[in-house]
Amino acid sequence: MIEVNRQGEVWVFAEQRSGHLSEVSLELLSKGRELADTLGVKLAAALPGAQVKTLCSELFSHGADKVYVVEDGHLAQYQATSYARVLTVLIEKHKPQIVLYGATCLGRDLAPRVASAIKAGLTADCTDLQIGDYTEPGSKKEHKNLLFQIRPAFGGNIIAWIVNYDRWPQMATVREGVMPMPERNGQATGEIVTESVSFSAEDLLIELIEQHRTEKKVNLKAARIIVAGGAGVGSKEDFRLVWDLANLLGGAAAGSRAAVDLGYIDHDHQVGQTGTTVRPALYIAVGISGAVQHVAGMQESAKILAINTDADAPIFSVAHFGIVADFKDVIPKMIKAIKAKV
Repeated sequence: MIEVNRQGEVWVFAEQRSGHLSEVSLELLSKGRELADTLGVKLAAALPGAQVKTLCSELFSHGADKVYVVEDGHLAQYQATSYARVLTVLIEKHKPQIVLYGATCLGRDLAPRVASAIKAGLTADCTDLQIGDYTEPGSKKEHKNLLFQIRPAFGGNIIAWIVNYDRWPQMATVREGVMPMPERNGQATGEIVTESVSFSAEDLLIELIEQHRTEKKVNLKAARIIVAGGAGVGSKEDFRLVWDLANLLGGAAAGSRAAVDLGYIDHDHQVGQTGTTVRPALYIAVGISGAVQHVAGMQESAKILAINTDADAPIFSVAHFGIVADFKDVIPKMIKAIKAKV
């Protein structure tokens, strides 16, 4: 177990693939900056890989004060054992008080291994992080400036606030898209700390022979306009209207989990707790009831328009504008009106 270091830094694991930083790592720097400033400590990034030092400037430009770099040929491709070894060694040496990971496939694989190795707590799939004080119920002992790790629980029916006061560092994985991308400052600089880590045979059990990756078909997080359909659309054929409106508006088509499960649209287009979190300028919800799992992924949209035949549908409670009608009547009229003004 790592000793409690209340002056320790706030760290973000800088996830990269083939020399390209993941967006969630940069998003986490915005929240990390906020946490570090509140605690009065530095914000650092941990960057393992092969020939990745050139990425430091991008991390500095998004808010990092310091980058711990470990370059090794064995880290050219992600392997859970070797990357966990790097993070474990760095954490044991520098004793950060908070370590954040993106809740990507890689982050969800890596973070639990590191937590197990250093015997620290870990909260998965957080949607918010805050600094606050906590008093133990039994002893009434007060702990100042702890990390509150906030996430939906029990199918999204409650929001859990989780604290970890005796097993440090405080660690969490954070869902993609829930933190805003920080503004880039191309003039920012910082400190590069070069570290080396030795590996045993047990750390390098797997040899990667060949790799095949399929890129996502859509980048929902970058879309300024999203038209999303739910189970209420009724069929894959009728879902064509969702696509038509999205294409006309220059936006992206999306769907709720129910629509994905029914085969109306691919999983890459899913918005919600188990999909992508989005915050477009305009979100049009078509035939979506508004389950908490879906709302968690789109409620930060600047403007929300809901179209549903059920006037009591929960989606109307978060919508800025609502139309109680059959979308098969509404969308063709919207398309006709938009085309008339083009």
